[in-house]
Amino acid sequence: MDQVIIYGRSSCGFCVRAKSLCEAKGLPYKWVDMMAEGLSKTDIANRIGRPVHTVPQILVGDRYIGGCDEFFMFVRQQEAATAD
Repeated sequence: MDQVIIYGRSSCGFCVRAKSLCEAKGLPYKWVDMMAEGLSKTDIANRIGRPVHTVPQILVGDRYIGGCDEFFMFVRQQEAATAD
């Protein structure tokens, strides 16, 4: 799988879950802590090319995935596709 990029905040439970999934599955990921980097939702929206209302915002390679729930679903679909 391409590198996962997670834009989020350390205080966000959904962000922590997304990071934990990457670690548990051994997926390559880059964590971008919005607070530590001084990034706003507008900054992230400019980077991913769509409005941002919640975090995390997750990309796999250049592909926008969405938030935590969408990321979990994406990983399950990828696992099912490789199991066939």
